[in-house]
Amino acid sequence: MGNYITIVIDFETTGLSPGYGDRTIEVGAVLISNCQIVDRFQSLMNPEIKVSGFIEEYTGITNRMLSTAPRIKEVILKLKSFLAHHHLVAHNASFDSRFLDAELNRINHKRQNEFACSMLSSRRLYPEAPNHKLETLVRYKNLKTDGIHHRALADAEMTAHLWIRMIEDIRNNYGLQSVPFGLMQQLCKIPKKKVPDFLQKMKLKE
Repeated sequence: MGNYITIVIDFETTGLSPGYGDRTIEVGAVLISNCQIVDRFQSLMNPEIKVSGFIEEYTGITNRMLSTAPRIKEVILKLKSFLAHHHLVAHNASFDSRFLDAELNRINHKRQNEFACSMLSSRRLYPEAPNHKLETLVRYKNLKTDGIHHRALADAEMTAHLWIRMIEDIRNNYGLQSVPFGLMQQLCKIPKKKVPDFLQKMKLKE
């Protein structure tokens, strides 16, 4: 199946790039084992800078809420313990991995975990979807959702349900008994037209 432990992670941030001084303001992480969600981690973080009105409106996270939140360092240390050495998944992993790496770097830590991207995977598996935004894919695959968007834990949970569905679809459509994390990482890099051949070859190797 996909029986390894995977953690799906999502950050809300003050902007688009840690390279321009943007910081994390919320993290949500969901632990998947045996294709089931078994644990969760969530916290707001005080970035000690004011967030814009756009970010307040986009996320629903206000400066007032952040003023009483724990400092980023405190949360990141707890998050690092939660992540341990498990594989990580994010919807647009390049974004979340940059922020995770930047915040770890600020406290002289480094990430040991490997990432895979559910957005890139979904583009290969569901090329006929209207688009590959998380909310669109949740509707397209009729996945479980509480209707909340742009909050870290809600988005991480939706991504987790999408990740589980992708593994199930690969197993059902291509007959694979096991869908290891490395296969999902490879899938992100395969040209879309070659995905069926790639997955059929993986089946033959089992």
